[in-house]
Amino acid sequence: MQEENWKQRLLLMGVIGGAALGAVTAYLLIRTAEDAGNGPPRLATSDLIKALVATVGTVRGIAALGDRKR
Repeated sequence: MQEENWKQRLLLMGVIGGAALGAVTAYLLIRTAEDAGNGPPRLATSDLIKALVATVGTVRGIAALGDRKR
């Protein structure tokens, strides 16, 4: 049972952390758009691709932490 327990806790922490990060990102995007006075932000496809590549790199780096030997 202990073997499965850490997996569930880690998954739950990932879900909560991802949701929190998404909420903070949306808040900052809204605040930036309001400060500029332009209404809803218009995101270029190239900007979204850059953000996706950076996110994938970050996720791969975090996932690699599990490979380290003690």
